[in-house]
Amino acid sequence: MLTATETGHIESFRPKRFAQRYGVDPLLTLFVLVTALYGLIILYSASGQSLSMVLRQGAHVVVGLGVMALLSQVRRDVIIHITPFVFMFAALLLIAVLLFGVGAKGAQRWLALPGLPRFQPSELMKLALPAMVAWWLTRHKLPPSMSQLVIAAVLIVVPVALIAKQPDLGTSIIIAGSGFFVIFLAGISWRLLAVLGGLGVAALPVLWMVMHDYQRTRVMTLLDPQSDPLGAGWNTIQAMTALGSGGMFGKGYAEGTQAQLKFLPESHTDFIVAVLGEEMGFFGISVLLILYALILGRCLVLTMRAQGNFGRLLSGSITLTFFVYVFVNVGMVSGVLPVVGVPLPLISYGGTSIVSLLIGFGLIMSMQRTKRVLSGES
Repeated sequence: MLTATETGHIESFRPKRFAQRYGVDPLLTLFVLVTALYGLIILYSASGQSLSMVLRQGAHVVVGLGVMALLSQVRRDVIIHITPFVFMFAALLLIAVLLFGVGAKGAQRWLALPGLPRFQPSELMKLALPAMVAWWLTRHKLPPSMSQLVIAAVLIVVPVALIAKQPDLGTSIIIAGSGFFVIFLAGISWRLLAVLGGLGVAALPVLWMVMHDYQRTRVMTLLDPQSDPLGAGWNTIQAMTALGSGGMFGKGYAEGTQAQLKFLPESHTDFIVAVLGEEMGFFGISVLLILYALILGRCLVLTMRAQGNFGRLLSGSITLTFFVYVFVNVGMVSGVLPVVGVPLPLISYGGTSIVSLLIGFGLIMSMQRTKRVLSGES
């Protein structure tokens, strides 16, 4: 028979009570940590057995987990208060990228400030934009009015246009989606949603005209990769070859020919899932998808527990955006979506992206804490 004290200890170790008291959700942290470790194993092979690259990625994971834990302790009202300032700061950084950013591979997406490592300001905007849209919509009664939606649309269009100018079509689409998810979750009518969808379809010809030549080529290559097998279709063909040759259990760890013989481009970043499929087969990819499903499921649970409309809108947007990242990357590598340069969450190499992702999880954790615990009451 358990005593009252022992029962209290058991209650305090339940994930919900633990998260409310200490901020960090143990289940989400566990799922994220296991996925990140799995990513380091994949990265070692995908990078050509580069231990230095794995150690750098590991350091990014440690920093990200630390920031996630710290951010989970921040009160929701503090996050609401600083959201407009963070959004303006992120917008200024995007302008700075266009003025004196660092270029690489035909794109100007990075800033190199004195004393700081090179970073992508668009990663900060991935969190600042949905937070800003949620901040604006929750200042008024929900569901939002048409005037509120117009202002929200402006808040989305401006940073998306700045990112598309870099150019970075994949990130601009993801960020636009994160803002739209907030609007969708705020409770707009299905009729209005249908109108917005129609306007989006009608805007496709305009989008086609403003796209760069290489972006148009990627879309056309999706329809027929074999039309330019040694040029624009090379990435897609090699990725699909790697995936298809892996079979059920793969060719063996670090034994994949496409990646190890350098046929597969960007094997440690955008196309890393092709390396996983070739070397560990359908089984290896299934393990990864199960881990992603656990993360998404836990994020949905925390979103439902989030305090206030702002918390629910922001948490829901971050969760849906994470799903879109997985869907777009896997679809891109498997040849059902155009190649848009979207990394695989927690797996692809990249310091700024993995830290920003873990910050997003920290925000989700902070949003589901109760006011009673935050105020220190017993």
